[in-house]
Amino acid sequence: MRTVADVGGPSPSDLTARARIREVAIDCFAEDGFGVSMRTIAARADVSLGLITHHFGSKSALRSECDAEVLRRYHALKSEAIADPSGYLLARLTAPGTAQSILVYILRAIHAGGRPAQTFLESLMDEARAVMAEGIASGLIRPSRDEEGRLRYLTYQAMGALLVRFLTTPDLTPEEFVASLRDSRNDAVLPALELYTEGLLTSRTMLDDYVRYLWEPPSTGSDPGSAPGSARDPAPGSTSEPDLEPER
Repeated sequence: MRTVADVGGPSPSDLTARARIREVAIDCFAEDGFGVSMRTIAARADVSLGLITHHFGSKSALRSECDAEVLRRYHALKSEAIADPSGYLLARLTAPGTAQSILVYILRAIHAGGRPAQTFLESLMDEARAVMAEGIASGLIRPSRDEEGRLRYLTYQAMGALLVRFLTTPDLTPEEFVASLRDSRNDAVLPALELYTEGLLTSRTMLDDYVRYLWEPPSTGSDPGSAPGSARDPAPGSTSEPDLEPER
């Protein structure tokens, strides 16, 4: 299988011992999970266990450095997509799979649970936040009334869907897992692009109603739909919105 160094990393011949250990550890964590032993990592990297301890001190410290490197490369891949969305999509459709260890590592890091998973997911959203800002600035992505809420929804939606597929195919290697995603790509790309580009609902009535509700919640005991036409409500069928942002 291709190593994670294929995705924006240095060539194997240029790796220092520390970097080589990190690259092998990322692949090991992706393939076998975070329960993989330090001895296994040492054997795969063709170094002594003592050398790993010398460079990283502990397995948790090694994982922390791997987390940071995976997040850095994730950001690079997403930034590439923002810079050339159609070209990036076509390249991934015709020659996919180079980011397999990155993708599976991310899923394992989230699935591992606990505080490390929470920290990793927050870092993942920090990276996605920067990429989303780039997309808005470039004109590729529409701004949102609640940028943070949209970011979290999209992150949970994307990672959750992949995690479901990953957990229901536990015997696949990272390479095989990415290949399984590739097999269904023709079914997934068109619906996703339709949803993100054209939307799902034919009317914005529910959005207008919910924005109005957030801006001025109904009084206790009142029917949320019983008072249209108030001074601050848009006229029926109007697409206008309150001047004030919804309270959060």
